Amino acid sequence: MAAPRLVLEREPLHAFEFVVPEQSRPAFFAQRVVESLIAIVALVITSPIMAAIAVIIRAGTRGTALFWQVRVGKNEELFRFVKYRTLYADARRTFPELYRYKYTDDQLRKLKFKAEDDPRVTPQGEWLRKSTLDELPNFWNVLRGDMALVGPRPEIPEMLPYYEGEMQLKFKVRPGITGLAQISGRGRLGFYETVEFDVEYVKKRSFKLDLKILLLTMYKIATRDGAF
Repeated sequence: MAAPRLVLEREPLHAFEFVVPEQSRPAFFAQRVVESLIAIVALVITSPIMAAIAVIIRAGTRGTALFWQVRVGKNEELFRFVKYRTLYADARRTFPELYRYKYTDDQLRKLKFKAEDDPRVTPQGEWLRKSTLDELPNFWNVLRGDMALVGPRPEIPEMLPYYEGEMQLKFKVRPGITGLAQISGRGRLGFYETVEFDVEYVKKRSFKLDLKILLLTMYKIATRDGAF
């Protein structure tokens, strides 16, 4: 059963001047075949590492190894996103103020979702985030077709009311494991800066750009640039 579609009172995307061209069926099919093969290979090859990470997480703090969360995909359709748990299991109860998602205009301009001193992050979660290993389970979402290898990182539903006008173009493509924002500052970027890169990607996306992003992502992971 498909996840429910989130409906908001906002200006529809077709009201904007820029139109995102749809992929042809053969191109989309070819992309899905390549993505699925890469996802399968990645999950198989890293399975021993993933098993070890799960044991470390479970041994470190109370809670499950995997973290499942509803995220926003293409056309604002919701899907179940999975990654390794990097926060304390009771983080929402301990730090409720960090889950209100109510911001003034000034707060939104300064907003950064990832902070180097986030009190919710476990000791194991800290090195998982810095190494980007916490995102290995994302390949399951790629295999399912919820996500692509390259695209804007999937948003949480609570932030949708803050997307206005052209910002909504972010949701005209499938979210990705990595994207233009992830090679352009990642955790150092604010909310508006991230969305700006996401929209730029949607407007300029191409096979060449995707390949460039994938190659630069490997470099950024190796240097841990913007990862915390």
